[in-house]
Amino acid sequence: MPEDGIAHSDAWRGARRNVWRGRETPFSLAPTDDPLFDRRLVLPDAFRNPRKGRWLVLTYTLPARARPQRPLLRLLRAGGHRDSFVLPGLALGTAHWLGYLPSDCERIEIAAEPGFVLERVGLRGSASVFTEALLKRPLRAAAALRAGLARDERRWRDSLRGACAVTPLGRYTAWKAARLSRPRPAELASGASIRLVLPATFARADAVARSVASLRAQSHADWSLLIAWTDGDPPGKPAGTDPRVSSANWDPAATLRDLCGGADLFGLLRPGDILAPEALSLLAGGFETEEAEWVYADEEIGGRTIRPHLKPDWSPDLALVTGYVGVPALVSRVFLATLPTEPVGSPESADHTLGLAAGTATRVAHIPRILCRREPFAADASARASQLDRYLRAAGSPARAMLHQDRLDLHWPRPEPAPLVSIIIPSRDRLELIARVTEGVLEKTDYPAIELVIVDNGSTEPAVLALYDRLRADPRVRIEPHPHPFNFSAMVNAGARAAEGDILVLLNNDVAVLRPDWLDVLAAQAARPEVGAVGAKLLYEDGRLQHAGVVVGLGGEAGHILRRRPADTPGHLDRLTVAHEVSGVTAACLAVAREKYRAVGGFDEATFPIDFNDIDFCLRLGERGWKTMWTPHAVLSHLESVSRGRPVGAARARFEREAAAFTERWRGVIRHDPFYHPALSLTTFGEELE
Repeated sequence: MPEDGIAHSDAWRGARRNVWRGRETPFSLAPTDDPLFDRRLVLPDAFRNPRKGRWLVLTYTLPARARPQRPLLRLLRAGGHRDSFVLPGLALGTAHWLGYLPSDCERIEIAAEPGFVLERVGLRGSASVFTEALLKRPLRAAAALRAGLARDERRWRDSLRGACAVTPLGRYTAWKAARLSRPRPAELASGASIRLVLPATFARADAVARSVASLRAQSHADWSLLIAWTDGDPPGKPAGTDPRVSSANWDPAATLRDLCGGADLFGLLRPGDILAPEALSLLAGGFETEEAEWVYADEEIGGRTIRPHLKPDWSPDLALVTGYVGVPALVSRVFLATLPTEPVGSPESADHTLGLAAGTATRVAHIPRILCRREPFAADASARASQLDRYLRAAGSPARAMLHQDRLDLHWPRPEPAPLVSIIIPSRDRLELIARVTEGVLEKTDYPAIELVIVDNGSTEPAVLALYDRLRADPRVRIEPHPHPFNFSAMVNAGARAAEGDILVLLNNDVAVLRPDWLDVLAAQAARPEVGAVGAKLLYEDGRLQHAGVVVGLGGEAGHILRRRPADTPGHLDRLTVAHEVSGVTAACLAVAREKYRAVGGFDEATFPIDFNDIDFCLRLGERGWKTMWTPHAVLSHLESVSRGRPVGAARARFEREAAAFTERWRGVIRHDPFYHPALSLTTFGEELE
């Protein structure tokens, strides 16, 4: 079925795709004096300042070895107004971007990494874009129509972009077809030798042949392959066989070092793995440019349908439990020499051992390009759990492998004795909110050492003041007055100064406790030496997802991924089923060790009094080497800003100032959130392609 759900001939579909790319337009790129936006897109005079806005379609490429920084585009409009956009990165040969060019646009500027090539510029009318939206996503087209009638340009533009420029992962095949490009000149060759081992049974000989054929097509020639047969003597070597390919029986007593031999780099394959011709060259080059111990790239899984596996940059917790690194991946011989010399056992055990070994690597590089096609494979979760548990015990980790509904995760025990946790709740009036959250903390939470600090911002409602009087009778509760103009960051900082706990938990007053173990889970993660902030799984009152981690750049500055999806949504690579690294979490429920909170100076109350303070805080923790974790095992309900409402007027102007400050401070992360693939869209709040 085609991408719009309507059956058409291939020829008609191809012609339609060309229409959606717009009328090809002459263009040039001129240098500018701006240190960031250093290119100006120049269009013919006939296309400047039209009476009505137009839509721009850009097609561009970037070198695979360029830093994974998304390009930026800036529109300079009449009256000094500026619109900035983060363009998609690449997973394949080319990328496309669709954006609105308003009638008052006076200049178009681009910021991109060296090697950026703008291949094509197309122009479209709004009627064409709306027609495409109506065919592909009628509901978004309707939302765009409503926004247009309300003269809300931003919502109209973004609704149409979300309908036309964004593709669900399930339509990957059509998305891929529009992004394959002609072969590029070979990039700088690496001098590294590569040893690959492919365990197989004779029944998979055809699949092995496909893998070997892809190796023989590699642009990197210095490789060797050992086909390790697991069910009998290896077959004789046919005449004319590539001398780089050898075969032998699988040796369960061998070590990973033995399998690597004297090669510089080592990797494991499965029958049917088909590498892109440039795969080994790019992986080997990553060891030189990144000084890495381990380099991996993205893959697609074949079968009745083809699905992409677009991986984050190095995410150790996620790698341990999901093995997401997969193929193609290479590890250096120098790193293998640091591992215990243990026999590999079965091929499955060898694969698990190599994946677990990545957890001890300190320099792991990710090439965000799809460089391999794999066949579907169902891993044995119980076997992986057993091996992971042995690995954790040997490493002296307090964590243990945990299987829940056939999904593997890490269980981090609460430290003993339980550290005192100070729960800080900024609040003002709203009895129905503060009464619910305090009851949840004090009566529905199964944790033995709680201090509740309510930072009150001038409540006057008699019922709330009466509640405070009752709460003061509980020795676990403190009410800290904060009689100043509303500044969320300042209130949080005031609560942190008053708190005595080893762990601080920031909690909004519009949050409700759903499970008694939520604080156990957060405290156990926050107590880890390498962890900074920890966030929870937050649900709307109707049970849909409200917070599953923050992606920097989503929606412009930062946004909640998969917002309003069903609560059991697994997420891409099943990430939402396990605790994993993210760039930021919301302060609606955020745990952090007090010493780490103080080490980075708490929340920035001068720059971010209301918005972006929590993400800025997480990113500053990251700069100090502490990672941010999100866990699905601490579940609460959140009404999301019900106590403040949506910003309008002066509040909207304040939001825009804070957004501009956030963009200026964290533009690098906005251009590349390391835990969100650059080919995934920042326009919509789902994991979709752009």
